[in-house]
Amino acid sequence: MGLFSKRDKDSLDKGLQKTKRGIFEKITRSIVGKSKVDDEVLDGIEEALVTADVGVDTTLSIIERIEKRAARDKYINTEELQTILREETESLLAANNKEAQEVFDFSKKPYIIMVVGVNGVGKTTTIGKLAAQLKNEGKKVVLGAADTFRAAAVEQLTIWSERAGVSIVKQQMGSDPAAVAYDTVASAVANNADVALIDTAGRLHNKINLMNELTKIRQVMSKVIPDAPHEVLLVLDGSTGQNAFQQAEAFTKATEVSALAITKLDGTAKGGVVLGIVDKFKIPVKFIGVGEGINDLQVFNAKEFVGTLFSS
Repeated sequence: MGLFSKRDKDSLDKGLQKTKRGIFEKITRSIVGKSKVDDEVLDGIEEALVTADVGVDTTLSIIERIEKRAARDKYINTEELQTILREETESLLAANNKEAQEVFDFSKKPYIIMVVGVNGVGKTTTIGKLAAQLKNEGKKVVLGAADTFRAAAVEQLTIWSERAGVSIVKQQMGSDPAAVAYDTVASAVANNADVALIDTAGRLHNKINLMNELTKIRQVMSKVIPDAPHEVLLVLDGSTGQNAFQQAEAFTKATEVSALAITKLDGTAKGGVVLGIVDKFKIPVKFIGVGEGINDLQVFNAKEFVGTLFSS
């Protein structure tokens, strides 16, 4: 069973444990002995969400929803407030994170995925894990090492290609990234591959250069397949909290990001950043990373995520 056919609930629970504990303990302290939702309760919930890096705007939206709900329904105990919090947060996510019936549209073959993100967010590892899980589901996968500015990126992706048993297209360090991307797409077509995952450089030192480079990569791929890339997947490090917002802002301005993967949620109490990013950018989160294992890169399910986050 691979990435697209199951979700490991135990892995999700374990991966979100730090965030969950932080939120739950703060909310519990604020509502002990209370029989109604008053300003003190709302302040406690607000503090818990902001501390988990949900973001101020998203937190205020959730608080407003809770206020309206509490005015309509009779709040009695902690468990009922948890239910209200969970349901209203789910509703907010559902409005902004349109989950596709399928993670990828494999009717387009080869399906070309350009992966972007700054260095250190787990971009290359995410590509490797995706490749391994796709291969396990019977897909023919090719990787493209178009991050030619960092030798470690090419080496790391090569190791992942060997581990996953998939092919890789690469050139010497310093080569033109667009040329590598072009060769990768051409190889995917020639070898009847199902999916091509293309790594790109993660530099943010100059947004104009970044935009130009990503635009050039897109243009050369479209010479092989007119509508390529079919997906631009932005990888963000969830443990960086508000910094992840800044990265998302920079990359959404530099290129047309169509999906998000948020990694390293297991090592942080800031997992609420997922809620804030979905609410602000209105870009679907397709994957979350909740551990080191290959299967700890999971398809994001908003209802399960919120249910885990706000459960006791």
